[in-house]
Amino acid sequence: MSKRNTQVRRHAIACLVSEQGEVSVEALSTQFKTSEVTIRKDLASLEMNGLLLRRYGGAIALPKEVMADELNEKVSVRKVSLAKAAAKLIKDHHRIVIDSGSTTAALIQQLNDKRGLVVMTNSLHVANALNDLESEPTLLMTGGTWDTHSESFQGKVAESVLRSYDFDQLFIGADGIDLERGTTTFNELTGLSQVMADVSREVIVMVESDKVARKIPNLELAWQRIDVLVTDRDLSDEYTKKIESHQVRVIRA
Repeated sequence: MSKRNTQVRRHAIACLVSEQGEVSVEALSTQFKTSEVTIRKDLASLEMNGLLLRRYGGAIALPKEVMADELNEKVSVRKVSLAKAAAKLIKDHHRIVIDSGSTTAALIQQLNDKRGLVVMTNSLHVANALNDLESEPTLLMTGGTWDTHSESFQGKVAESVLRSYDFDQLFIGADGIDLERGTTTFNELTGLSQVMADVSREVIVMVESDKVARKIPNLELAWQRIDVLVTDRDLSDEYTKKIESHQVRVIRA
């Protein structure tokens, strides 16, 4: 199958999810006459680009106001801006953890001028991108149980591996920011994120401003566990002051 056909199919899937609100892997496989494995890869790619949320056996649409923002080019520009600002916090020979996610993955291309990095990740996408860098950082993988929803390794094995090391910094994203509680997520698997924070001296959250004050049920990291929030210039002064009141440094890129 050509890249062009793949792009056309993925665009069609994104439109279906937006129109129907929910789709199943089985139905998409039948409709597009391709394997369920291929459909899962399509959904993974679309979720990585912020176009839907995967659920067991299929995918659901993002809230409409979120979809409107994330379908435009501004989002990708924001991610690059955040990545550049976050990369300035990294020194040569640092030991860092990069969590799975499209925002944190944008950080990889900013690491080519860093020397002697040791990078741990639970994401195959991040690992492959790191492996392509000319600066050749030392790559560590958590291993563990593969979670198809987050496209990352999770579970007790991954947590145990992480606890065998110590790191200078953790770079982690979030589905939302609760101004009173901390970072929030749609994913109920928050244990690994908390262990990542435990083994890192500095926790840096990378998140776009439109995710601030978004209502999401699952608390991931409380404010007292976060040192820096890297976001974009659209974050209001009011929200900035509220976040800084938790003793968190805010960088608006």
